[in-house]
Amino acid sequence: MTTTLPHPAPVQSIETSVGQVAIRRTPTRGGGAHEPAVLVHGLGGNALNWVDLAEELADQLDCVALDLPGFGSTPPPEDGDYSIAAHTRAVVAVIEAVFPGQAVHLFGNSMGGAIAVQVAARHPELVKTLCLVAPAMPTRRPRATNVHIPVMTLPRVGPRLFERYQRVGPDKRVQATFDLCYADPTRLHPQRRAEAEAEATRRDQLPWIRDAFIGSSKGLLATFLDRGPERPWALAGWVQAPTLLVYGLKDKLVDAKDAHRVTKAFPNAHVMVLADSGHIAMMEHPDLVARWWEEFLG
Repeated sequence: MTTTLPHPAPVQSIETSVGQVAIRRTPTRGGGAHEPAVLVHGLGGNALNWVDLAEELADQLDCVALDLPGFGSTPPPEDGDYSIAAHTRAVVAVIEAVFPGQAVHLFGNSMGGAIAVQVAARHPELVKTLCLVAPAMPTRRPRATNVHIPVMTLPRVGPRLFERYQRVGPDKRVQATFDLCYADPTRLHPQRRAEAEAEATRRDQLPWIRDAFIGSSKGLLATFLDRGPERPWALAGWVQAPTLLVYGLKDKLVDAKDAHRVTKAFPNAHVMVLADSGHIAMMEHPDLVARWWEEFLG
């Protein structure tokens, strides 16, 4: 018999300094104060990526997962800016709108991890702790499974490939995503699969999904190519908040070997490597990620 998982919190649209942003706020459990937390998804993801981790932490944290501009239920930015800097401004705007005057526990996965590093480095007063799950940081070892990101940024080529991919049924696209991002795709609960397929079907009707994905791919790639004084690995050294980094040894997108570099880049970092996890450990192993957060940062 298949167990029923908690249902995702409903989508709320809030007004921020960068415009309307969609969030999902997980109900807290137990009495007493719950410290604020903000959770940032990766490229092509949405707030649903954090449902199970937020549930694991609901006894301690008031978790708000946002949809970045152009993703999930958040409309595209009016100026069409999908740079990492623009996404960073959106996260800052959500923190200030939902938790004014408070520092938050900030979580980020993949591209969301890259964004979270920017927030923590540039706005230390807003971040109490930082938890990065397979953050998309520049690497000396490019992987064949990541080739779609630079290819998507090519004029004419990227849009054609995206349109071709969109012609594949949402069920097959969801399966391909979890085949890539899970160490063991059979772990995906049928309920979570159905939610992901419904979200993919809904988003297929939105006219800006191609621009959001390709624009954000370009924005992420630009940070990988940055050699300036505010390049991502330099910004890591600015981070004052205690930081937990979680890697999966079977991650096909981010090399777990980067964990060695992390310990030298972040001033106050704990690194954990899951032997049997892929790229989105907060979905594949939410209990372990929650336990490590509680041990090291909670």
